[in-house]
Amino acid sequence: MTTHLALIRGINVGGYKQVAMADLRDLLTQLGFADPRSLLQSGNLVFRSSRRKSAQLERFLEAEAEKRLGLEADFFIRTADEWKQVVARNPFAAEATRDPGHLLVMFLKLAPQIKNVEALQAAIVGPEIVRADGAQLYAVYPDGVGRSRLTHGLIEKKLGTRGTGRNWNTILKLRDLTDVRDE
Repeated sequence: MTTHLALIRGINVGGYKQVAMADLRDLLTQLGFADPRSLLQSGNLVFRSSRRKSAQLERFLEAEAEKRLGLEADFFIRTADEWKQVVARNPFAAEATRDPGHLLVMFLKLAPQIKNVEALQAAIVGPEIVRADGAQLYAVYPDGVGRSRLTHGLIEKKLGTRGTGRNWNTILKLRDLTDVRDE
């Protein structure tokens, strides 16, 4: 069986799309996935499956969450091995050590075209820095995300794909959950 990580976009934020993580774990169990676990309340799941590839799992879980829970939300799936590569390929190692709460990784539905990444970089008006690697965008927000003009909407518009972000602390905690499972 393969360990997968599922990130659900935009749930339990600001009173919108409220769903209990226990309900999501139960959903995974009902669908036949093994060992479902969650981290925080923001839609981070880890589970095992032998049934599908990541893109197939995304579509399947999106449909089942809507059907069974009334939850319309994007799922972003990565395998444990892909997750470890996200950690290993971080272009901002110094920031990850110094200020991990201001380093975000945005997981994307599709890898953006180079011209779209360049358009995003040109649109940045503050101190933020971004680098793309496959279907991930690494972003440093030195002054924090809350005051930044580098918004989720701007990123998606410029890259031409949907995404969901997690800070570096959460990235490492999720990696550690997969390490426990792989022993």
